[in-house]
Amino acid sequence: MAKESIKIVSKNRKARHEYFIEEVYEAGIALSGTEVKSIRKGKVNIKESYASIDNGEAYINGMHISPYEQGNIYNKDPLRKRKLLLHKGEIRKLIGYTSQQGYSLIPLSIYFKNGLVKLEIAIAKGKKLYDKRHDIAKKDAKRRMEKYMSPKNY
Repeated sequence: MAKESIKIVSKNRKARHEYFIEEVYEAGIALSGTEVKSIRKGKVNIKESYASIDNGEAYINGMHISPYEQGNIYNKDPLRKRKLLLHKGEIRKLIGYTSQQGYSLIPLSIYFKNGLVKLEIAIAKGKKLYDKRHDIAKKDAKRRMEKYMSPKNY
């Protein structure tokens, strides 16, 4: 079996800081040709975006894909609503989670997998300020321990 080639285009770095990640799904996105070319150039921003489910279909809202320079009339609106390609069972699970209080669907990363654009979305619950402080304190303690345990200090 051939090895899968994955090229990450954009990551939502703040997502893991702002939310508790419950479950992660991989979804395809329905895009036009000029949008794919623009994503290949890395002109995509998923920081302010979120996913929603309308009439049994999943959509990504607020994802900004810059217009392709040579696209002229074929360019689409950069902030338009784009359909996510998921199985019906996965969509049902997402509906169940998002109907609960405090859960939302956020994108974690967008990447190319074997030539196809994929979006990694997560079911997430927002963190409180004290949770964020706790995570920062843990990272800081780990960093200090690694610093003192490094071979340079012996």
